[in-house]
Amino acid sequence: MEFAKVNVDVRSAAKKGAARKVRTGGAVPGVLYGRKREPIAVTFNEKELLKSLDKEKRRNTVLTLAVRPADGKGTAEEITAMVRDAQINPLSRRLVHVDFLAVDLDAEVHVTVPLVLTGKAVGVTNGGNLHQSMHMVPVAAKPAAIPTKLEVDVSALDIGDALHVSDLKLGAGVRVALDAKEAIASVVAPKAEKVEEVAAAPVEGAVPAEGAAPAAGAAGAAPGAAPGAAAPAAGGKEEKKKK
Repeated sequence: MEFAKVNVDVRSAAKKGAARKVRTGGAVPGVLYGRKREPIAVTFNEKELLKSLDKEKRRNTVLTLAVRPADGKGTAEEITAMVRDAQINPLSRRLVHVDFLAVDLDAEVHVTVPLVLTGKAVGVTNGGNLHQSMHMVPVAAKPAAIPTKLEVDVSALDIGDALHVSDLKLGAGVRVALDAKEAIASVVAPKAEKVEEVAAAPVEGAVPAEGAAPAAGAAGAAPGAAPGAAAPAAGGKEEKKKK
């Protein structure tokens, strides 16, 4: 089986600032390890690597690395590998460093692949909300059998229903590194909005409606006084008329 080829050059990682010099020269530093080999410091062309990656598999793409000696002499060693990790500059979005993992086509590797939900859940039509528990799924498979993505149809899900890892349809030689009972998607009922009823309280100083008796103890009315009775004068005593 043939894979996209990427040329990498062995570099000296011992010198201080070596990786910085590599970037200044227009290349990207990296390291190649795996299959019980000593890590090898390498450099590569960023555009060549990005062009070789599958647009959907991305870092799960299996590559053939042509590892060329540091002195430029001798024959390049071809190693089957994958991108295990990549550091990206947050501003320029350019590659800063890449880890390559040497793999055996007959041995499993552990990677993560996207989980894609298809269809429209009947529970959503009935007013529920679709909840996706995970977006990436860890799987184990031989390099050539790694799926681009895992798809699952949620059309039959009603409110209260869920799909689990055991419901995923996997290709030959692919297994999910999760508990089969773990939920991957569900439809939940919308949260009921609680409406608090606030009792209407008399507003101090408000004028009663026509024909309505003022509240007991309200300003301007003495306790026990008949409706409409005037409040006593200040001091609570009436002045006696002088004869």
